[in-house]
Amino acid sequence: MKSNNRNSLTRLIYNPTARSLFYQAVILGLLLWFVMTIVGNVMTNLEVRGISSGFGFLKQPAGFGISQTLIEYNETFSFGRTFFVGLLNTLLVSALGVVAATILGVFIGVSRISPNWLLRKISMVYIEILRNIPLLLQIFFWYYVVLQTLPSTRNSLTLGEVVFLNIRGIFVPRPMAETGFAFYVGLIVAAIVGVIFLSRWAKKRMIDTGQQFPVFWASTVILLATLILGFFITGRPIGLDYPELRGFNFRGGMSLLPELVALWFALTIYTSTYIGEIVRSGIESVSHGQTEACRALGLNEKHRMNLVVLPQAMRVMIPPMTSQYLNLTKNSSLATAIGYPDLVSVFAGTTLNQTGQAIEIITMTMLVYLTISLLVSAFMNWFNKRVALVER
Repeated sequence: MKSNNRNSLTRLIYNPTARSLFYQAVILGLLLWFVMTIVGNVMTNLEVRGISSGFGFLKQPAGFGISQTLIEYNETFSFGRTFFVGLLNTLLVSALGVVAATILGVFIGVSRISPNWLLRKISMVYIEILRNIPLLLQIFFWYYVVLQTLPSTRNSLTLGEVVFLNIRGIFVPRPMAETGFAFYVGLIVAAIVGVIFLSRWAKKRMIDTGQQFPVFWASTVILLATLILGFFITGRPIGLDYPELRGFNFRGGMSLLPELVALWFALTIYTSTYIGEIVRSGIESVSHGQTEACRALGLNEKHRMNLVVLPQAMRVMIPPMTSQYLNLTKNSSLATAIGYPDLVSVFAGTTLNQTGQAIEIITMTMLVYLTISLLVSAFMNWFNKRVALVER
């Protein structure tokens, strides 16, 4: 009997499935013990220091101002309001950076393989220099070396007495909605929908007949005609509130803080260098035989790039570009170095210092960045599937 039990135990010990379950159970138990120990220590330390936990502080008045707010805010609003103000400022600079970095990066990437020797070398120098300078130093350069050396408000640089540039930022006219604005927006939306249907019709026509339609130029004419003619037909539904110098500062219009401009420029330039290399490598990954086949069929360079090269290169470009978009969003947290009121500066900085609710505030901040990253990743994965080539 003992021999049978010993043999059964031996078989159990040397069973791969049993050992795997045992190791997993041990690791899970150690992890739970570690988490419970950390939570217990935290609760004990909070009790000793008399710090109450919870999210009730979000309803307390903040008592401090914020230099840039996309929603209504003043010192009497709650700490919860400061969270949304900082979040919107983070989303603003991230969105501006993604759009600008993509446009600039695509141009740089295409220029890297241009037959023009000068353009190719300039693009190479641009990438090799700017991607090897730390992002924080580039932010400091744009803020302290460029923008902080601008003239005072009374000596502002001006463009037609409409746009003003000085040490306090860029002041431009503010668009104001007038009578007929809703109808004008409806016309623009209808034009965009028409352009989408036109592009789909042109694609189906090319697949069925092989005949190409100038979608780009037709879409440009439709949109411009709608913007211009619709503006006058609806009775000029958009007015402008021009900035005016009154005292020591401008009143009216809208302004871009120098902190926003410096952060936007640095994020755009730094990220565009990596996107440029991604675009270059994606285009060069397409077999040269594809190019030769296009020339044999009589396709010009534009059609070769749009119809053959880019659809295949997108499979290579999109995954690493997703990583660059995520990096840009997370790198926006460096805004605290120059005082731009993003989520880290306003909420994880000033709000944390005033309330002392470190656990709740840091947890909320981390969850925000995690959520943004997951949403961006999900969208880019969906877009990657949409543009992926389907093999027959």
